Formats: sequence, structure tokens, C-alpha cells
Amino acid sequence: MISITDIARNTVKKLMMEDGFDHSTDFVRVGVKSGGCSGLSYQLKFDKMIQDNDKIFEDNGIKIVVDKKSLLYLVGTTLEYSGGLNGKGFVFTNPNANRTCGCGESFSL
Repeated sequence: MISITDIARNTVKKLMMEDGFDHSTDFVRVGVKSGGCSGLSYQLKFDKMIQDNDKIFEDNGIKIVVDKKSLLYLVGTTLEYSGGLNGKGFVFTNPNANRTCGCGESFSL
């Protein structure tokens, strides 16, 4: 399962509305792809289409969809949002990651 903090939820709702998505019917797609300075990179986007290999979660009022391959890397991850001095953006707190890069956008196992 992937969870989402209150601040991240509020930001997702706002951004979805701005992009023409509805948080009650549409979802956040989270994934992992090869790349980044640590080997694997996080992907995050809004989507309306479910694929055959997707796993659907709901946490804190937000639907989260992850493809089965990415789920192996993301189980137990929390999606957070940081608006601090180091920059604004979504942050993945992934208990499976052994190493992350300085920007927090990539990781390795």
C-alpha cells in the first residue's frame, strides 16, 4: 500500500483541479522507472485510465494507482509534500530504498 499525508492530499486535490482532473473519480499514478543518479526514478502523474496490470489503493481520500512491477519497489511508501526552503515538491518516503540521491527523485535498493 502507498499512503499520502494530509498536506500532500491537499496539494494533489488543488493540482488535479487546476489540470482538469476530479479527485473523486480520477487518480494519481505513481511508478518507478530506470534512471536518475541512484538507479531508479519515481514517476508521478494524474490519470483517468486504468491498465490491466494496475493495483488501485485509496488513502486519505485520494485514489492511487501503481502498476504491479512498480509496486514491488513502492510497498509501504508515503507520498509527502514539502514546501520548504530546499524547494517545493512531492517527496517519497520509501522504506525499501537503501540509498537516495540528494534531490530525492531517485533511489536504489
